[in-house]
Amino acid sequence: MNATNRTEEAEVETSSEVDSNLAAVSEVEAGIRDFVRNDIAYLRRPVASPETAPTDTNTDATVSNVNSLIQRVAGTSLAEIEKLIGELESLRDLLHAEGQRVQREISGYAQLSQAAMKSTRMIADNVSQWKRAADGLRNS
Repeated sequence: MNATNRTEEAEVETSSEVDSNLAAVSEVEAGIRDFVRNDIAYLRRPVASPETAPTDTNTDATVSNVNSLIQRVAGTSLAEIEKLIGELESLRDLLHAEGQRVQREISGYAQLSQAAMKSTRMIADNVSQWKRAADGLRNS
């Protein structure tokens, strides 16, 4: 039941992230559409005298709006990417440290194994010498 709740929570979080991303994308697309429409409408207008010529403030405002909209959407994405990069770097450092620890542990076990082998050989040699000595005493 706990796993089901976690799965449902993950699905809700994922769907809310998707919804917010879709809303941001739709907002960017709407801003670009408005910009293109204004730009095309400006190009289709007949050339007028300087007194009646449209000002560039409308175009500048639209460009500024589109730029700020793109920066907001890109800013969120960049922040998420930077966060992921930070998490991956910390994970890499952790894995590197754990790899070194495992290497040290393996080296320690290898040394311990070699010491155990030497001790076992010494014991086996001493036991065989005692056995020969005991056999010699029995036979005499």
